[in-house]
Amino acid sequence: MSTLDKTSILFPMVALVTLTFAVLLLIPVRRFRAGFAGQIKYDDFKYGESERVPPEVSIPNRNMMNLLELPLLFYVACLTYLVIGKVDAVALALAWAYVALRVAHSVIHVTYNRVRHRLIAFALSNVVLVSFWTNLIRSF
Repeated sequence: MSTLDKTSILFPMVALVTLTFAVLLLIPVRRFRAGFAGQIKYDDFKYGESERVPPEVSIPNRNMMNLLELPLLFYVACLTYLVIGKVDAVALALAWAYVALRVAHSVIHVTYNRVRHRLIAFALSNVVLVSFWTNLIRSF
């Protein structure tokens, strides 16, 4: 397999970072909207999120936490590919597939939140992440 420009692995990373910041921005939007509607008060966040916080307000926060958990392994793998200079077409395809599945997971989660659909996107993203790491380890 031919090696691509090693910096090409940065583009899927930037895409996932963009998604993370988009979800981060959604958190205050939902909170302020609920606050102006009188659904929540400042004290509802004194120790995290109280039980009074409506699900549509707390879900973006949960999704944000999801984007800071397993994607950490994605970022580490991407940087490893970059450092060792082994970015190939398979690695790049897996990286973009991972990002696409994480986008799908987040969109499902913060919109209609159908658990089965969200689970499929999440599970497939984890299969892709394991494949991404397997491809990386084989390139040593």
